[in-house]
Amino acid sequence: MNSKYIILLGPPGAGKGTQAKILNGRFQMAHVASGDLFRENIAKQTALGTLAKSFMDKGELVPDDVTVQMVMERIAQPDCAQGVVFDGFPRTEAQAHALDRALAGARKKIGAVLWVNVHDHVLVARLSARWICPTDGAVYNLETNPPQVAGKCDKDGSALTQRDDDKPGAVRRRLEVFQAQTKPLLEYYRRANLVHEIQGEQAIERVQADIVRIVEAL
Repeated sequence: MNSKYIILLGPPGAGKGTQAKILNGRFQMAHVASGDLFRENIAKQTALGTLAKSFMDKGELVPDDVTVQMVMERIAQPDCAQGVVFDGFPRTEAQAHALDRALAGARKKIGAVLWVNVHDHVLVARLSARWICPTDGAVYNLETNPPQVAGKCDKDGSALTQRDDDKPGAVRRRLEVFQAQTKPLLEYYRRANLVHEIQGEQAIERVQADIVRIVEAL
C-alpha cells in the first residue's frame, strides 16, 4: 500500500479519535493529533517544544510554521510509513496552505479529507453526557457507557466530575468557534475535490465502514 495522508475533520464529539484508532489498527496508519505533538515536544524539551512554549507562556498562538515543522518531523518517523491520519490539524485555511507546501516539499500530499458531520444538538447531548473519574481518568458517558452506580466510578467509587468545557453552555460556545474556524477550511478542501462527507450520527460501525471504503479507494 502506498503511504496515505488523510485529514479527519469534524466538530468536538464527532468521534474522530475513535475512528482514528480504527484506521490505525486496520491500515497501520499513524494517528497524529496536534495536541499530542505539543505536549510531547514540550515534555521532551525539544527545540520546537521550547519555541512553542515561549509563545504559549505569553498567551500567544504558536505560529503555523512551528506547528507544521512539528508535524513534518512526526510524519518522518518509521511508524508513519503506511500513512497518517491527521486529527485536530489543520484548524485554519492558513494552516492547510502551510501543510500543503510542506508536504509538497517532501513529495507527499493529502489524499482525502473525511468530514464527519454531526448536528449541533446531537453533539451537545453527547458531550454533556460525558463524566470523568478524577482519580484514574476513566471516562463515562451517561448515554452509551454509564457507570454501574450513578455518579460513581466503577473502579474506585470516586464521585464523577464533569469538565467545565463539557457543560452544555460551554459545548455550544466550542461548537460556535469550531464552525467559524472550519467553514473556510472546508471550502478550501472542497475546491481541491478532497472532501468526503461522512454521516457521523450513524452507529460507529457504519461510520467506520464508510471511512474504510474511502481509504481503501485511495
